[in-house]
Amino acid sequence: MKIDDKDPERHAGIEYPMEVGAPVFAPIKVLEEKDKAVNIARQNAKQEYDRIMEQAEVLMRQAKALQARLDATEMVHGAKFSFNPIHGKIYHLYADSKNSVNVLIHNGPMDWSCGIPQNWMYLMAVKKLGDSTWAVIDGDNNPI
Repeated sequence: MKIDDKDPERHAGIEYPMEVGAPVFAPIKVLEEKDKAVNIARQNAKQEYDRIMEQAEVLMRQAKALQARLDATEMVHGAKFSFNPIHGKIYHLYADSKNSVNVLIHNGPMDWSCGIPQNWMYLMAVKKLGDSTWAVIDGDNNPI
């Protein structure tokens, strides 16, 4: 038995088969499908957002490290010293409050036999890098 229908485009929108022997199908619940699609899109967008934020954190750490190197470089170049610093060697920066100047020397705070000179305050250990910038060094001789 065939239902006589003159509009073939209407067949796709009807919720029941139009011919005997046609495969059975159920109507698609459009709202449920839209909700599923939105939830999947949100989940994928969140994963991508989290990945981008991780990359941004790495870039921010690198930017802060570079800024610290530039700050240390400016302090060293503004300091008083009477030798030619060697790349890769560690030096120590002191503030001389008497002369209002920073001083770069070889001796660290523990290398003085009679103590740090009066009016001097230890600031930091620095290391000259291959690109002529200076990195601040921690207690284990690692750049900060």
